[in-house]
Amino acid sequence: MRRISIMVSAAVLTAGLAVPAAAHPGGADFGRATLTGFASLPAETFVAGSEPSGAAIGTGPFNGVAAPFAHQPVQGFSGVVNRRDGTFDVLSDNGYGNKANSADFLLRVHRIRPDLRGGTLKVLGGFDLSDPDRHVPFPLTRADRVLTGADFDVESIQRMPDGTYWIGDEFGPWLLHFSAKGRLLQAPIALDGVRAPENPYLNGAQPDIASSKGFEGLVRSVDGRHLYPLLEGTVTGDTPGDLRFSEFDLRRGKYTGKRYVYRLESTANAIGDAIAVDRHRFLVIERDGGQGDTAKFKRIYLADTRDRDGDGLMDKTLVADLLDIADPKGLGGFGETFRFPFQTIEDVNLVDDRTLAVLNDNNFPFSSGRTAGKADDNEFITIKLSAPLHADKRAFR
Repeated sequence: MRRISIMVSAAVLTAGLAVPAAAHPGGADFGRATLTGFASLPAETFVAGSEPSGAAIGTGPFNGVAAPFAHQPVQGFSGVVNRRDGTFDVLSDNGYGNKANSADFLLRVHRIRPDLRGGTLKVLGGFDLSDPDRHVPFPLTRADRVLTGADFDVESIQRMPDGTYWIGDEFGPWLLHFSAKGRLLQAPIALDGVRAPENPYLNGAQPDIASSKGFEGLVRSVDGRHLYPLLEGTVTGDTPGDLRFSEFDLRRGKYTGKRYVYRLESTANAIGDAIAVDRHRFLVIERDGGQGDTAKFKRIYLADTRDRDGDGLMDKTLVADLLDIADPKGLGGFGETFRFPFQTIEDVNLVDDRTLAVLNDNNFPFSSGRTAGKADDNEFITIKLSAPLHADKRAFR
């Protein structure tokens, strides 16, 4: 892929129609992945001793769940960090779907431990995100400056060697840098030329990206020098279905001006997460908006910046179809074929060179992809790929 500072022009996609993206030239898509582990956390799991929430979503019931709630739900897994000790950090998003109904949802990172043999997830603790040092220049919802879903929509996360966290937001979109305990360390960092409808600095101007289409993916380079935030939606003026994959220099604290282009298989699709495999290759979740029986496209691609076919786009190789996973041991409890049929699949992580962890965002209490009419649990699965990725060893740090 040519490294450029402006979007590469390409033939305009026909809105809503699938447009095949090139697989890695000279290579073939991977074969069928196999389920190697399954665990779930019940939908109605709440943070002990926490504040009430859900007052603005109505009384429901929603998929059998009545609102509001006496506590904060453990939900919305929109980002994951593998701590390499059997535990994972998972990021809750803005709460209930938008600014207007999420002011009483506290943004939080949870620590979980999956028991893939027993099929359960244990919540070990976590921390809320806050801005006590007043780095956010615009008004926040709460006087104590604990951050809520009316302030930011946090969707992606990376943990750094010093224990701090970088988090990608959709309302700016912004990059946010937090301490190991969730304290904001500096002002939100904007992406030049991109503003969402929720951005407080529009000042009457038109946004150039759709609502909830900001930084859905956030990658840390294997050498630790850069972050690569990946937008979920197309910026106005770009080719429909093309997503900006920008480069941010951690040492300089600014964008370099370089970016790549990830093209969706359909303009109706969205990305869910991304993670580095090596210097050039990244795993990307691409999905449609369906759930349950209406889910038709839930895939993980290996995207390569080297652009071997010279079309100005990241090359794509299919590594796993999440709606067609072999389950010969019946680990998922649904026969020999396992489906991950959730509307929003927003977490992928490297366990080893052939094994991926994949998690869903259950949109509590609104999504019901596993069982119609029943609020989705938070599910954590591991899948073995049909071939090794030959990942850089630094990708497992």
